[in-house]
Amino acid sequence: MSETASTARAPVALLPSLAPLLHEWLPRRRWFAGKGKPVTGFALVSATELLSLGAAGPGLLHLLVRVQQSGPAASSPSSGDCYQLLLGVCDTLPPRLAPALIGRVTQGALAGRTVYEALQDPRLATLLLERLRAPGAIGPLSFHRTATIPDGLPPRVLDAEQSNTSLVYGDAYILKIFRRIHPGANPDLELPLALARAGCARVPAPVAWYEAGAGPDGATLGVLQPYLRGSQDGWQLALDALAAGRDFVPEAHALGRATAEVHTALADALPTVVLARRQARDLAVTMSRRLDAATQAVPALVPYVPGLRAAFEAVAALAENGSTWRAQRVHGDLHLGQALRTPDGEWSVIDFEGEPSKPLAERRRPQPPVRDVAGILRSFDYAAHSHHPWHPEWAERCRDAYCSGYAEASGRDPRAEQALLRAYETDKAVYEVVYEARHRPDWLRVPMAAVRRLASSPGAGPLPPGSGRALSGRPRFSPDRLT
Repeated sequence: MSETASTARAPVALLPSLAPLLHEWLPRRRWFAGKGKPVTGFALVSATELLSLGAAGPGLLHLLVRVQQSGPAASSPSSGDCYQLLLGVCDTLPPRLAPALIGRVTQGALAGRTVYEALQDPRLATLLLERLRAPGAIGPLSFHRTATIPDGLPPRVLDAEQSNTSLVYGDAYILKIFRRIHPGANPDLELPLALARAGCARVPAPVAWYEAGAGPDGATLGVLQPYLRGSQDGWQLALDALAAGRDFVPEAHALGRATAEVHTALADALPTVVLARRQARDLAVTMSRRLDAATQAVPALVPYVPGLRAAFEAVAALAENGSTWRAQRVHGDLHLGQALRTPDGEWSVIDFEGEPSKPLAERRRPQPPVRDVAGILRSFDYAAHSHHPWHPEWAERCRDAYCSGYAEASGRDPRAEQALLRAYETDKAVYEVVYEARHRPDWLRVPMAAVRRLASSPGAGPLPPGSGRALSGRPRFSPDRLT
């Protein structure tokens, strides 16, 4: 993504004009990834007027801004995360848009104008859809579509997301706007497009998208897909089943089938590779290093390290003895909150972006399908722990039903790859321990229970003394999205 600027007014004057406001506003956004580190400056990547700023009425300014923060990598002008901003600019902000206010500019090219979050303004949110309805280029931005999009669809912003922003248009389409921008094709566009070409109906096919630049340096900025009106996510469905004292076995079985269909279609549509000795060794080393780092952050893990590390070493040992595994493109961040059951009872899978905190190249790397399976298995565990009293048997029935459904649809039972599945589930539980310790200490008991179970799995070695004690209390927050 090249550092260029395109706008009707001098780009060099825009950023100094906006910087004082952005310095205060950006770190407070939920999708801002650099919390805890002071913002030291901004660098303009591109600026585009999607609606002229010259008139008294609202203008729409699209910015890609690199945020520089203090730290070891802060010395280079090109360092720091790049964010996508859509700013409304007007002389006087209507009272109804007061919650969207960013501030009044006091200097530079926009002095005297009011700047606000454009996506909260229905007029400007509608304009963004109009750009998608009419493909073409505007400065460094290009707009694409695969189907005709009707007009007159009223927009509303969803408030449930953390790392991106989504708008729903008339309950017909949902536009996901990526906030933290990386060069290269975003998997949340790349994989649904590949699945649509393969005829997989489990994933809503992209209708339109827009991007900055082209080629390897280009970046996906937003994707428009059909909105699955009336759908419920798997996390809430699981909690409802627990509250009602119902089994979730039929739903888990059907979700396993849906996951397998997605994996099969991805393997048909995109290249696959073989995970052999060197790759398996690298995987085990990477997981072990994450465990070491997690242990430094959460000392409660220390007694379980031998058993947990054994899960990673088992994979490397099998590879040394000639075992191999198939790797392909996968979802990368699959949990019950990423699965929607539509009103007709079918499961759909959404949000193929992967873990937003990881580099894009890592998210696009082929991986064994059991990584996604491990994510869902951990999600069942979280759901069971959210109910008081805890229902481990409920989770086990769901886990078995899910794997059985997966096996029926794919011909491959993930439980047959027990060592690799255990390694991925262990790695996920270790990640969860660090996340919960930092952000939701009341939930720490959930992944720690999994750590004890995984550390005592066959071949993992003995449990530390006293580790079998049940944890008391009940977590209070929904864990369906650890971002």
